[in-house]
Amino acid sequence: MDATTRQPADPDRTPRVLVRRDTDDAGVVVLTLSDPDRRNAMTLELTRSWRQALAQVRGDDTVRAVVVMGAGSAFSSGGDLSWLGDDTGPGAPVDDLRRRMGGYYAEWLAVRDLAVPVVAAVNGPAVGAGVGLLLACDLRVAARSAHLSVPFTGLGLHPGMGLTHTLVAAVGLTAAQDLLLTGRRVGAEEAQRLGLVTAVHADDAVLGAALALARTVAGHAPVATRLTVAALRAGGHADLPSATRWEALAQSVTLATGDAAEGLRAAAQRRAPRFTGR
Repeated sequence: MDATTRQPADPDRTPRVLVRRDTDDAGVVVLTLSDPDRRNAMTLELTRSWRQALAQVRGDDTVRAVVVMGAGSAFSSGGDLSWLGDDTGPGAPVDDLRRRMGGYYAEWLAVRDLAVPVVAAVNGPAVGAGVGLLLACDLRVAARSAHLSVPFTGLGLHPGMGLTHTLVAAVGLTAAQDLLLTGRRVGAEEAQRLGLVTAVHADDAVLGAALALARTVAGHAPVATRLTVAALRAGGHADLPSATRWEALAQSVTLATGDAAEGLRAAAQRRAPRFTGR
């Protein structure tokens, strides 16, 4: 896999999530939403494949970081509600829709249940639920041509995919109100200023940048990294006492590992540490 170009779509064009090991063999796995004809819309078919891909990653103890991207020119055009059939509009079964939508959110947001850091390579436009997916990732880099929008209310819909929480956590209440109520399009540079993404790269370099970032975090001590991911995924702790209670326990756990001894020894010897996850 060429880390400096966009990952190609699956040649048979079947909507699926491609799971590929980074050729650097640093414990990094790339998950590619591959349905470029529909701009990687989060259809029922793609949702099923996403579930299988996450199960594959979750069952592999050698994975230390994950990169999520889209095939072709888009990250994701968002949710495709055609699978709801005729069950929408006046008189629709609200309780049934609520259960089905809740399950749909849970399937895609299960990426937050992975113990390892997840990097979003926003290789092109992300819309609606596609923004919800990239915000479920821990780190996010974008192609210069990418743009993001959450146009739910303009479609007569309430936002979904947890965006009333994750978008506020990422950009603050005022900016989230602006984006969710106007549905306006945000370019990559503005997305970086707002905090939606951490860096912007040339289109042909975004995957390479995401892989480099993933390799960096994958190269750190696995136990310490996983505990840090767990501490931050919910937006940090509610208050200082909660944070210090967690940190006193989590830091003690890491101090009892061989990796902590190796990290401190390597720093004293001015060399790169060799972490084993123990």
